[in-house]
Amino acid sequence: MQKPEISVIISTYNSEEWLEKVMWSYEAQTFKNFEMVIADDGSKQPTFDLIEKMKSQVNYSIIHVWHEDNGFQKSQILNKAILACNADYILMSDGDCMAREDYVEVHINERQEGYFLSGGYFMLPLHISKLITKDDILSQRCFNVKWLKSHGLQSSFKNNKLTAKGLKSQFLNTVTPTNASWNGHNASGWKKDITAINGFDERMQYGGQDRELGERLFNYGLKSKQIRYSAVCLHLDHPRGYKTQESIDKNLAIRATTKKENRKWTEYGIKKN
Repeated sequence: MQKPEISVIISTYNSEEWLEKVMWSYEAQTFKNFEMVIADDGSKQPTFDLIEKMKSQVNYSIIHVWHEDNGFQKSQILNKAILACNADYILMSDGDCMAREDYVEVHINERQEGYFLSGGYFMLPLHISKLITKDDILSQRCFNVKWLKSHGLQSSFKNNKLTAKGLKSQFLNTVTPTNASWNGHNASGWKKDITAINGFDERMQYGGQDRELGERLFNYGLKSKQIRYSAVCLHLDHPRGYKTQESIDKNLAIRATTKKENRKWTEYGIKKN
């Protein structure tokens, strides 16, 4: 087995319907030398069964990292997944984000020492999320704006995320007012940089734990590069039962401390005292 050039971490929790679509989207990638590390926050047997089935149907290698269900503990499972990555470069996304065929290639081509890459997502409505098939993914028609509009997608400036290529996507990456933050659904960086700041702060549950990791990477001396109009993924819609105001408030307080004290390292990350 050759060493993968990039490890793709996909987070999931009891969402087999979406995860299967996402896994098929990686089968269609133009860049092939990657592994998938599934960061599973305590899913039940159907997710195990799906992953075993997909191992025999896709051409990339799959590592399944799982822990017992203890509520929303994405930061904990992501840290375990980081340690399981065999590549020097890590791309992080979610089990509800289907990657366009050039997604991994864009991250590979844009990677740079001293930087992390920041992408976005294109949100699909629930009815379109449901109707997309394996064939729609492998043929890439589900990434085509005309096809999406034929199934009820509304016209919007955001549709430029799907149509912009070349100089237009570079221009939109430059002028977008959105911060180039670490976004858990579409961001990549060097494993050595992520481990140098001790990964994710495991006190943090839903709401901004990805941003806080990026803020410590900035404090560590890294810069970020905006690729939201180049690295395209489609976000499949679903309810968020794990979203609580208490969790969001707690995380905002941790982020405020990180900023105020210029923290690079978390005591609550991969390595514990």
